[in-house]
Amino acid sequence: MSDEKIVSPGFVGRRRTAGAGLPPGQYLTADFPVLSAGPTPHVQREAWEFALTTESGEVRKWSWKEFSSLPAVPITTDIHCVTRWSKLNTMWEGVSVDTLLEGVQTSADFAMAHSYGGYTANLPLADLRDGKAWIAFRYDGAELAPEHGGPARLLVPHLYLWKSAKWVNGITLMLKDTPGFWESLGYNNYGDPWRRGLSLSRSHALATRPVGDPRTAGRVVRLAPRLAGAGAARCRRLGHRAADGDDPHAGANASSRAF
Repeated sequence: MSDEKIVSPGFVGRRRTAGAGLPPGQYLTADFPVLSAGPTPHVQREAWEFALTTESGEVRKWSWKEFSSLPAVPITTDIHCVTRWSKLNTMWEGVSVDTLLEGVQTSADFAMAHSYGGYTANLPLADLRDGKAWIAFRYDGAELAPEHGGPARLLVPHLYLWKSAKWVNGITLMLKDTPGFWESLGYNNYGDPWRRGLSLSRSHALATRPVGDPRTAGRVVRLAPRLAGAGAARCRRLGHRAADGDDPHAGANASSRAF
């Protein structure tokens, strides 16, 4: 493992003063909220596989053993969820996507991340290059827990956390952009937390309160009805089970596994 410490650009180095320094509308939390309402896949490391597929159909694959032999780096970065919480100076360990792309011949400008369970998230390829994204497998000094995306998740901390797909098992390079799961339901295609007004398109899709608000403690994030119905229907197509609970829109979150 490299001794180099990675600090994600644009976050840890951003100047902070009292009452400032967070993206618009975000609230600071010391916790790491888990917003998955559906079942958490428990992927055994010996069965885990990651595939990188180019636009021409060329496929590179890594088993867990092969992936673990790649150079890994520690990462310290802030993370921001579209449900309005932010967590500062989180500590991860992972393999840079640049490492996976070494030697790959591509004309693609876009990428789609794929997860166990069928979740997808689209990103510009440029946002995965140049030390901006990793396949993370450790958090806070320990193996990444399944509820946070273990054994491995995509980590793209300069974008909202739904882009950092949990339980990642592949990236497909694309010549043309195609919306992922939440993007196809109205979320902004890019997901820049510093441009809060662009996080969702055509509606205020999230009706949330700050993390730690006692009125919402232990409850699933509520989605607006338009997205809730569409999300629930798609979750059923993907085979995800809605969680038990008292939130009438909990089923819509069965694939909110990117958070």
